[in-house]
Amino acid sequence: MSKRPMLQFVSVAKETPEKREADSRAHDFHEIYAEYAADKAAEQAARCSQCGVPYCQTHCPLHNNIPDWLRLTAEGRLQEAYELSQATNTFPEICGRICPQDRLCEGNCVIEQSGHGTVTIGAVEKYITDTAWDNGWVQPIAPAAERPESVGIIGAGPGGLAAADVLRRAGLQVTVYDRHDRAGGLLTYGIPGFKLEKDVVMRRVQQLEQGGVEFVLNCNVGEDISFDAIRGKHDAVLIATGVYKSRVMQAPGVGAQGIVRAIDYLTTSNRVGFGDSVPEFESGELNANGKRVVVIGGGDTAMDCVRTAIRQGARSVKCLYRRDRANMPGSQREVQNAEEEGVEFVWLTAPNGFAGDPVEGVMVQKMRLGPPDVTGRQSPEVIEGADYVEPADLVIKALGFEPEDLPALWGEAALEVTRWGTIKADFRSHETSLPGVYAVGDIVRGASLVVWAIRDGREAADSILAYLNQPAQVAAE
Repeated sequence: MSKRPMLQFVSVAKETPEKREADSRAHDFHEIYAEYAADKAAEQAARCSQCGVPYCQTHCPLHNNIPDWLRLTAEGRLQEAYELSQATNTFPEICGRICPQDRLCEGNCVIEQSGHGTVTIGAVEKYITDTAWDNGWVQPIAPAAERPESVGIIGAGPGGLAAADVLRRAGLQVTVYDRHDRAGGLLTYGIPGFKLEKDVVMRRVQQLEQGGVEFVLNCNVGEDISFDAIRGKHDAVLIATGVYKSRVMQAPGVGAQGIVRAIDYLTTSNRVGFGDSVPEFESGELNANGKRVVVIGGGDTAMDCVRTAIRQGARSVKCLYRRDRANMPGSQREVQNAEEEGVEFVWLTAPNGFAGDPVEGVMVQKMRLGPPDVTGRQSPEVIEGADYVEPADLVIKALGFEPEDLPALWGEAALEVTRWGTIKADFRSHETSLPGVYAVGDIVRGASLVVWAIRDGREAADSILAYLNQPAQVAAE
């Protein structure tokens, strides 16, 4: 690969990796974007303006050193680019695939603001790390020295795994407990393969295992092992459970057969992708094949559901959202991908009830946007007398997630929570009300992005190391 000068954005146009045609990709769960070729990655990286104040870096939750690894990529120094990328991000190949770059790094790129089209940061990040895996640059963790202290991590999602990586590199003994039969959390069972192929996640889990991280799977804390027992077994504990309790919907007929939760639907689909036998899929209960599917919600989970239903062979797929396109919380890029694949979005609509059992239709209210609410978005208002029934054989509720009541589930009343039910933790150290117990990710923030969970996990690992180093410092004094 030839070395390229930087600041090529004036003469070189933005070019994203090739996207598979909708007719082709809508029939499988493989990722939809191709990989950059080496020369193309270097060419696109060379578009970076190397600006004095890199807004891409400041708007990345991990503060990745983006300009420098773009320059190294343009110069053909890919191993150095990978090492720099890995220094701040535990899973760059995952963030390169699923981060909403349009709202973070790329959306704040200086040349984007000047009308030249953003640098394709996410695609280059993915290319760098995939190249590193292909060339054997990604090695199992090998601590310089082992330490006797142990840390128990509850939850094998991105926050827990990021912390496990940092702690294990420091030589600590790390055990990760998770309720599922595979590690990865929502990376494994929540996000569909067309956004994140599962071998990408599994090889990271395998890397952690090879580096000495112990996984205790199929383990429900509070049932199979008590929280108190985990605290007694380890010198520090990290809670990284995520939020998996679906928001409750109050409407007539909501309990009818055929009305399902998004998390159940997506988990089933991902299990089938692994080759598991899932009775709920085989019976048709959580299978969209041949059905008129209605998904309720406008976030990224709703986008995952509508695009999964298309791939399962749904007869039709409609997404109901109470605001308009400009005010939806999900990625605009995902909406475009879904529309290309045949999903119909019905904006300014909300369910008011359900007909039939098994479900036969959704009673829909039409909405209009009124004054802004506290978030600054216009509030939806019902248009009286404009109701109608949308036929449906499968209704998927993608209304967001709430935290489980962990103090009650774990019998630990001293674990303080906020009025929203999330765990109360210091925003710098991530320490909870219990000494030696830390918490990160969605269980603290509420439903958020994978990249924020990774940041929290890395920060909490540093705090745990400082906490465990304290007695040694006191003894030395």
